[in-house]
Amino acid sequence: MKSDNVLTKSATVSYRDQLGTIDERGKRIWIFPKRPKGSLYTYRSILAGILLTLLLIGPWLRYQGEPFMLFNIPERRFILFGQLFWPQDFHLFVWSLISIFVFVILFTVIFGRVFCGWVCPQTIFLEFVFRQIEYLIEGSAQQQRKLARQEWDFEKIWKKSLKHLLFFTISLIIIHTFLAYIIGTDTLLTMIQQGPLTHIKVFTAVVLFSAVFYFIYSFFREQVCTLVCPYGRLQGALLDNKSIVVAYDYKRGEPRGRRTKSKQDEAFRRGDCIDCFACVTVCPTGIDIRNGTQLECINCTACIDACNAVMKRLKLPKGLIRHTSEENIAQGTTHIFNARSIAYTVFLTILLVIAFVMFSMRSEVETTVLRVPGTMFQEYGPDSFSNVYKAQLVNKTRKTQNLQMKLNSEAAELIVIGDPILLESGKMTEVNFLIVMPKKQLQSSSVKIEIGVYESDRQISTTQTTFIGPNSLDH
Repeated sequence: MKSDNVLTKSATVSYRDQLGTIDERGKRIWIFPKRPKGSLYTYRSILAGILLTLLLIGPWLRYQGEPFMLFNIPERRFILFGQLFWPQDFHLFVWSLISIFVFVILFTVIFGRVFCGWVCPQTIFLEFVFRQIEYLIEGSAQQQRKLARQEWDFEKIWKKSLKHLLFFTISLIIIHTFLAYIIGTDTLLTMIQQGPLTHIKVFTAVVLFSAVFYFIYSFFREQVCTLVCPYGRLQGALLDNKSIVVAYDYKRGEPRGRRTKSKQDEAFRRGDCIDCFACVTVCPTGIDIRNGTQLECINCTACIDACNAVMKRLKLPKGLIRHTSEENIAQGTTHIFNARSIAYTVFLTILLVIAFVMFSMRSEVETTVLRVPGTMFQEYGPDSFSNVYKAQLVNKTRKTQNLQMKLNSEAAELIVIGDPILLESGKMTEVNFLIVMPKKQLQSSSVKIEIGVYESDRQISTTQTTFIGPNSLDH
């Protein structure tokens, strides 16, 4: 809300102690937003179309015979943009999450909740999928309001039934798409062909998640953004008067009121806001943006398009409602960067550079070496000691690797137990091996040894282990 010192006496402001979608008795106020029109809405529609298309076709894309995107949590196998990732890459995942978290903070501090209105799946599904079906079947906002008030006649029954049938069908499609990202399209198609009784647990989970998805977009709707979403609550701690948000220029708009050609109106100059409530009727969360930045605002810019259309008809400059900050409105400035946002930007850049270096240094084969449990050193002939190890090798590439394990030291010898190491693409194998060290080379009871993994003569991975000998050395 704006403070008292920035409001004129003629401004009509309501200070609320409850959500805009809850009345004084605590009853839900159902929102019937008018369908937005304008350049910003067109841009949002294009972006939403691109994101929805990528979501739906993502599981079907292939790269070298593998899914382009896969998040197989049960098997701990992940493919991101065609690159294989395993649990051994968890450090990269953690670093990426840190970078994303800092980016969200930075972006919110500078640009407010632009993510919510333009990219958030909740907004995209609700505004560009489910509401579009609603407009198609039930008509405009006024027609929807009329339909909600009328008795349950044939028209209302068939329209509501068709709408909710389509809503649940779309929910099923979307949940199946999410499932395809987890188990892959091939497995998903096999499960569908085998029928739900063969995979009763998966079938039950799909139905339950589809029901939840259907409930959210059929009934819960904008309440997700105000009651459930933690990011919506977090914005209160991140936004300040320098943050770029969707804001009403009260200096230009007040005092608001209808324009007439009377001499009295000319004597008392009114602001550019004609109090038409066009910005309110298109708001998907039911707020009046003229009352200042509010919890429910998701920066969807529908009010900007609506106000710009009114300003165009009145032959007044656009931008009465626009992307700006409270400080810019108060001081008449346009800059968006300050010391805090610059500091966040520098910190984020450092994180991204480190993440890029870590991803670029990611080895083709991840090697983990452990000593076989319950074993120490053993006599290996009259002049040597041996230790038994187990190596876990993960092939992160898309080609079969013919590997050798060698010591990067001539002081000892590595002997692989069993067949040569042939590691298929994206697979994991375990190898048992011995390290044999001459007694005369063992200068202490614990010696660090570096092991190299080679393909032909090219070293592709290194790891370290410890060779254990007797506490008392007598050569």
